[in-house]
Parts: sequence; structure tokens; C-alpha cells
Amino acid sequence: MSTSGLSKKGSAGLTFAIFLGLMLGIVFGLLVPGRFEFLLPAVDLVSSLYMNALRMMIYPLVFCSLITGIQGIGSISATGRVGFQSLLYFCSTTLLASLLGLFLPMMLGVGQGISITMSETDVQAMKFTSLLDTVKNLIPANPVASFAEGNMLQILFFAVAVGIACLSLKEQAQPFVRLCEAVNAICLKVVGVVIYFTPIGVFCTIANVVVANGTDTIISLAGVMIALYTTLLLYILIVYGGIVRLVGKMGLREFFGAVMPAALNAFGTCSSSATLPIAKNCADKLGVPNEISSLSLPLGATINMDAVSIVMSFMIVFFANACGVDVNLGLMVVVMLSNTLLSIGTPGVPGAAIASFAALSTIAGLPAGILAVYISVNTMIDMGATCCNVLGDLACSVAMKETLHLES
Repeated sequence: MSTSGLSKKGSAGLTFAIFLGLMLGIVFGLLVPGRFEFLLPAVDLVSSLYMNALRMMIYPLVFCSLITGIQGIGSISATGRVGFQSLLYFCSTTLLASLLGLFLPMMLGVGQGISITMSETDVQAMKFTSLLDTVKNLIPANPVASFAEGNMLQILFFAVAVGIACLSLKEQAQPFVRLCEAVNAICLKVVGVVIYFTPIGVFCTIANVVVANGTDTIISLAGVMIALYTTLLLYILIVYGGIVRLVGKMGLREFFGAVMPAALNAFGTCSSSATLPIAKNCADKLGVPNEISSLSLPLGATINMDAVSIVMSFMIVFFANACGVDVNLGLMVVVMLSNTLLSIGTPGVPGAAIASFAALSTIAGLPAGILAVYISVNTMIDMGATCCNVLGDLACSVAMKETLHLES
């Protein structure tokens, strides 16, 4: 999901530049041994600077986006049946996607037999012991220490508690809510600027990974992406297609034919928010009343993160197996519940998934440097995930056209 404020043309150019940086980084990493070792310190320096620039915004961004997301959901009840049904739909499909993401990667054994060596191990990730111990340590005795130590679960719990308190206080809490909205916007702006340097950052980070691990890592990453895209495609056809056909009473040929402009725009820009005008036009062509699409589509761009649930679980399991981190059911339950919370405030813009993965990888106990590897393939993953989410928003709108019986 890309940088806020990028035009469609600029976003497409950045996507191409990131892809080019990825390809050149792989080639450079393969050519380095015996030829260009003297350049490795400079490559490592740029990679570290890029990673630190991204990580410095993660914790305030997660905290403030969750606070503002909770405020938005709290106001939905005033919008009546459309808001309630939209929320019910998105929660149900997210739960289904989470369950799929919980078991499928473990059943497929993604990442097994692969070994990824990380050059960066200076940050120690939180260790998962048991579900009971995780629950015991959920409430932070010192929220400031939670931020300082990077305890993401405690930060999430603190954000939820503060967000609910703000809802109950209403106008009295508005100054703080506005502060969180401002901080959230500042974090997104900083991340947006950093994203412009992503092609260079991706070049350096993937080059380091290739030098340390060789071609096996590249092949394994390609394999997990093929499995991931296959899963997303099946999810779109079976789940969203089933909802459109069974609930929306619409033929799949008619639906997918009409929504193709929105799907292609989402795939190219990695931004569900930037795709909203096109998705609205597609919904109009499908006969969805404005009373439905004007709320369900923006709401879906904010909280419908079905594909993110699948993507995150795939990548967490892959990297855990590749790095030798124990993956058990209790760990994945904690990861997926945390992902559901994070999805509430995840903005529908490019790069938002990076913050989510950084938070979840910390909870899963993965080495800090693994974020660099994820970033190198994030754009290609995000393209399919954003496309899937936008199709889910439109499927919800078509279904509610039948369940709400509003005149178009």
C-alpha cells in the first residue's frame, strides 16, 4: 500500500523503480564475491540508514493509527444499517482469512529446508514462551518502558485501552484524539518521504542478503510468493465470488468484468485509498446504491485487510522457518489476533504493510534484520494484496445491494 500523495503516474514509476532496484540488487549481490567486496561497507551503511529511517516511525505510527481507527469505528453506529452490515461483513471475512492464514502456511511448510543468515542482529526480538505467559504480560505496568523496549503486544493493548477510553469521553478526549491524528499524519508523511528512497534501500538490503545467502534465498522467496499469489487468487474466486453469486445474486462474469478497472489500478498503485474513485465508479455500474457504496467502500479501504491477514501469516511462517524460530499454534494465534488489531488502523496507502510486518515480526520473535528482506519484496506482495482487498470491498457492496434492498 504506497506513498500518500503520489499520483497514479508517480506511484507506477516508483513501483517500477523499486522492482528495478530489486533486480539490480540481486545481480549485484551475485557479482560481489571476488569482485566488489570493497563496496560492501558502503552498501551496508546505506541499508542500515534506510532501515533505521523506517523503524523510527513504527511505534508511534502503530499507536496513533490504532487510536484514530478505533474512533472511526466508534462512529459507525450513527450511520445505521449500512455501517453495521459493512462492519459485520468485513469482520467475518477477516476472521475467515485469518483462519486460512493460520493453518495453510504451516500445512504447506513454507520456509522449511531454507536457511537465511542475517547480517543484522543488534536488536533482540521478543521471545514467545506460551500463550498463558503472553496474556500475563499483556498489560504494561509502564507504557513508556513498553515503547522504549519495543514490546509491541503491550503497545497494542495500551492503544486499545486508550482508544476505548477516548470513545467514552467523547468531546472531552477530542484534543488528544486530534493530537494522535496529527502524529499519525506526521508519521505517514515521514514514511512517505522515506519510501521515495526505497529503490536505493531495496538495492542495498537485497544485495546484502544475496551476498550472505546466495541464490537459494532468492529461489525460496520466489516460491513463497507463487504460493501466496495462488492462495490470494483462490480466495478471490471462492470467497468473494461465492459472496457475489450466493448473496449478491450476480453472475461472476458480470462482476469481475465490471470491477477490472479498480482491480488493475489497485494492483498498479498498491493503494486502496487511491483506487476509491475508480471503485466507486465500478460500484455505480453494478447498480449499487450510493447510500451503500459511499460508506462501504471507504470503510473497506480502512478496515478490510483480508489479504494482509493471509500475507502476514505466510511471511511470518516463512521467515520463522528460514531463521530457525519455533512456529507453533499458540504463536500464530497471537500473531493473527495482533494482525486483526493492526488492520483496524492500517491506512490504505503504499508502505503501510511494512509497519504491520515490523510489529508482527517483533511479536513472533524474528531477528530484527529480517525486515530488510521483507521490504525487498513488499511491493510485489502488496500489489496482489491490495487488489484482493479492493475486490473484497466491491463484493461487500454488491452483497449489501441485495440484503439492504435500497433503491439505486
